[in-house]
Formats: sequence, C-alpha cells, structure tokens
Amino acid sequence: MSTPRFVTIPDHVAIIMDGNGRWAKKRGLPRAMGHRKGIDAVREAVRTAADVGVKYLTLFAFSSENWRRPEAEVSDLLGLLKAFIRRDLAELHEDNVRVRIIGDRANLRPDILKLLEEAEHTTRGNTALTLVIAFNYGARDEIARAAASLARDVEAGRLRAQDITPSLIEARLDTAGIPDPDLIIRTSGEERLSNFLLWQAAYSEFIFLPQYWPDFSRETFYTALETYAARDRRFGGLSAAKAAPAAVVV
Repeated sequence: MSTPRFVTIPDHVAIIMDGNGRWAKKRGLPRAMGHRKGIDAVREAVRTAADVGVKYLTLFAFSSENWRRPEAEVSDLLGLLKAFIRRDLAELHEDNVRVRIIGDRANLRPDILKLLEEAEHTTRGNTALTLVIAFNYGARDEIARAAASLARDVEAGRLRAQDITPSLIEARLDTAGIPDPDLIIRTSGEERLSNFLLWQAAYSEFIFLPQYWPDFSRETFYTALETYAARDRRFGGLSAAKAAPAAVVV
C-alpha cells in the first residue's frame, strides 16, 4: 500500500494507547493477550509515523498510576516493554529512529533502568523519527518535579522567583527540547487525558477513536491524520482566512 500525501503533517503526534484489556475481554482472552497484541500496534504506529514524515511520536506506555494494577499484570507489562526494546532496538537504530524516555526514573528496578538508558544511548545520534516512550510517567508528577527543581535554584540563590517564566518551566520538564504535540490521539472511545502531557497539550488537537489499541492500524493512523489536516489551528488567534486583511475596493 502506497503512503498517501497529506496537506498538513503534524510534527509531533502523541498517543494514549488504551483498550488492550477490553480488546481481550471482548474475545474471551486473558488481559495479557491484549497487551501482547498491542505491541504489534506499536510497531505499526512507529512505521507509519516514520513513513508519513512525523518527526516525534510519543507513546503513553506505562503511567505512574499503573503500578496499582494487579502484580501479575504489572509484571507482564514490564516484560513486554523489555521484550520490545530487546527485539526492536536494532531495527529502530537501523531505521535512524531516536528513542527518548520520559517519566520518573527514581526507584525504577535496575534492570528496567539499564534497558531504558541503553535504548537512549544506542540511538542518541539518530536523526529521523524520535520515538518518545512515556514510562512511569504522570503529568502532575512531571510538573511537580520541575517546580521542585526551580525551587531548589531559588533557595540556592541561582534564580529569583520573579524570573520564573513558562520557558524556564518547560526547560525542566521531561520533554525539554521536544516540541509540544500537535495532535493527541486516544483509542478505545474514552475522551480524557488521564494525566498525560497536561502542560504540553495546551494547544494540541485531540482525536478520540472508538477502536481499541490492538486494532490500531496504518489505515486508522491515516484517518486520524486526514482529520487533523482539516482542522483550523488558531492558537488563540484568528484563522488564516479571518486574519487576512480585507480587500480594498476603490
């Protein structure tokens, strides 16, 4: 299947991959099977993003709240993350994909932390698609950590409180150096952010899809991109058509 051309391609697409468990339940399968099928959808999303020219793809892989799930499910999710990186890292590197991890790394298991750092280190020089994996990530926690970092600088006299700006806060977020998402997609029919990129989503476009994540395909991604291309992004101002000066008749 040839890759279509879109009028507008978002530089940064972020995806809340939701519905693995419900996909499995609908088919009478264990939840773990839904997560495993979801990994196939991850691979398809990464390939599609690279093919159409998306520069950044952020995937909400594991939230800071996911630790509350049953121990067996958490163990399975961590195992899938490890398997994905071990199996796919060489291919991602060969395809010039850079991997970045966002989320709180404090108190992570040494084997998980080592794997995440290896993925970043191996691909740090790559210049095509940047694949951002949100692991042990929560937006409120991210903002709190950024605020605490700035507070420490104020206490140490390196920074004045009145000099703190949105730009300084952004520089302390996990996503420092990554542009805000142009488009956020959530699957499974749910219509909420669930503590994902709260700061960065200020002017993002949202698309909520009915499909469960394991059913997310290249065609699904294309449909979302077509919808995005038809949006009129104003960032608080006027649309391009309305902002254009009226013709003067003499």
